[in-house]
Amino acid sequence: MTKECMECGREIYGRADKRFCGDACRSAYNNKLTGGTDKLVRSVNRKLRKNREILSRLNPEGKTTLHREQLLKGGFDMEYVTNTYTTKDGRTYRFCYEQGYLELDKGFVLLVRRDPRD
Repeated sequence: MTKECMECGREIYGRADKRFCGDACRSAYNNKLTGGTDKLVRSVNRKLRKNREILSRLNPEGKTTLHREQLLKGGFDMEYVTNTYTTKDGRTYRFCYEQGYLELDKGFVLLVRRDPRD
């Protein structure tokens, strides 16, 4: 009895429990299975990583103030954050992983970096 690859239908040689003729077919098959749901997750993760990279680049010292337009010019998307932190006095910091910002008056933002041990 010969077995066929679950992706391309070619005959499979080798172990009795083998389901694909090679890595390319295995990857293609699994990508088809998870393509719809993973597409959204990959898109959100890409935006979060980009936001974090922009914050890191503009805040090399760990704390700085700049105009909001500088973030937006670099492609920062204010809709995507990993978490928020609200202080006792009601100010809300928004974070992309350890990099965060606080919106200030007159279009300025305070960029901060959270200590990874916190």
